[in-house]
Amino acid sequence: MRGTLEDIKLDFMNNTTELLLKISQTISTNQLEQLNNLKDEDLEIDIKKHREKRSLDANSYCWVLCDQIAKELSKDGAIFSKEDIYKDHIRTFGTFVPFIVTEVAFDKFKEIWQRQGLGYQVEETARKDKCVRVNCYYGSSSYNTKEMSRLVESLVQEAKELGIETRPEEEIRAMLDEIEKNESVRNK
Repeated sequence: MRGTLEDIKLDFMNNTTELLLKISQTISTNQLEQLNNLKDEDLEIDIKKHREKRSLDANSYCWVLCDQIAKELSKDGAIFSKEDIYKDHIRTFGTFVPFIVTEVAFDKFKEIWQRQGLGYQVEETARKDKCVRVNCYYGSSSYNTKEMSRLVESLVQEAKELGIETRPEEEIRAMLDEIEKNESVRNK
């Protein structure tokens, strides 16, 4: 839910803090009933500053381009999926962090990292002294605006190279500017 923190009261006698939250939307009867059932229960509470999500339009367009590129590349008899294209662009243009993992732990580490999502990939770069050096790539769901812009721009570039019609340059720029605008709001 989204709302504002209206008031904070400290009770030094009982060593407690009372928070007054104002929810920005009307809650349903069912939600009200669920909240009433939680009265006097031990709760886990997570309150954080609201941040606008990255534009779904950019994410949707990313997948449209992946699909179109896959179909175009598959015309020559080889079979490519949109997931193949996405993963390739993540590895080529995406964000990664290098790690060194023991050979014994490598397979489990790789499995756990990749379980986070399609874009989360582990690329082995070297082996030495019973250790494996890897680059661990993040999926685009974790990308900030700069990273997402780079991914979309790389897909647009490949699509153009393959003769695939893309959205007009102004529309792509506006979409990427929207991502940037949301990111600057998020960082305030």
